Amino acid sequence: MIEFRGVGYTYRSLVGRRVRAVDDVTLDIGEGEIVGLAGPNGAGKSTLIAMMLGYLEPTQGTVRIEGLPPRRYIERHGIGYLSELVNIPPKWKLEVALRRYGLLAGVRSATLTQRIQQEIDRLGLAEHRGKTVKQLSKGNLQRLGLAQALLREERVLILDEPTHGLDPVWTQRFRDLVESLRHPERAIFIASHNLDELQRLCDRVAIIDHGTLQRVVSIRATATPEGAAPWRITVVRGAELVPAIFPGAQLAEGEWTTAPLDLETLNAGLTGLLAQGALVSGVAPAHSSLEQQFREAVGVRDAGGRGT
Repeated sequence: MIEFRGVGYTYRSLVGRRVRAVDDVTLDIGEGEIVGLAGPNGAGKSTLIAMMLGYLEPTQGTVRIEGLPPRRYIERHGIGYLSELVNIPPKWKLEVALRRYGLLAGVRSATLTQRIQQEIDRLGLAEHRGKTVKQLSKGNLQRLGLAQALLREERVLILDEPTHGLDPVWTQRFRDLVESLRHPERAIFIASHNLDELQRLCDRVAIIDHGTLQRVVSIRATATPEGAAPWRITVVRGAELVPAIFPGAQLAEGEWTTAPLDLETLNAGLTGLLAQGALVSGVAPAHSSLEQQFREAVGVRDAGGRGT
């Protein structure tokens, strides 16, 4: 449904230097898919989104949505978009803002009131409907931004840092909301720094760094890590045995973090701990499988200074 083909974008800095923000990105986002985008600050995420929205033209390659250039697709069919920073005139009241955005999006006037009410209910904004935007908390403003993005039930949704400012309750509800939006004819694209959220929500996650697509991670394929990875081990008795059995393990806040281990080595070590009388109360990956892939892709180092 959405296609990036050898996409690059180069611009000139204020001092005239050529800067390549994105380089040779090829990626497909199919109907029915939820695809995430992750990367460090300055990696090129915002540039990719701007090209997907038609705000920027690639200087190399093509971006297409259902075979059309993004701007032409949006003019014909529309798109649901939540920006990273929700910026709505502060004097507008919440319900007025939704009505104005609905009219701009082309929601039929006969159904606009109903659609506004549905999104107010879905995003828990009923008690705030008479407030001005200036009176809203950061989390409520974010939910208002989500509401406007969903007003027309578009087939393409682009959500940039959608859980920014949401409290834990609404972060959990957002997960349910995204799953309810999944549809065989809809593509959802989520850019986020929150790797845990992307792992919970997405079918695949594209990892970008220095403008280059480093890898595309299939979440289902990473559900059971088979390679070497660091693990967190909590020991309530026999902690002094851990360094000998797991060389390089480091203790912090009551948990031992091992060097990267495969599952066989981990289990052999745990068996040795238990045989020597240790009492283990918890074992968990030090990083989620997506986080581990991210660290490998962008060269993040762990607390002990080792590259992952």
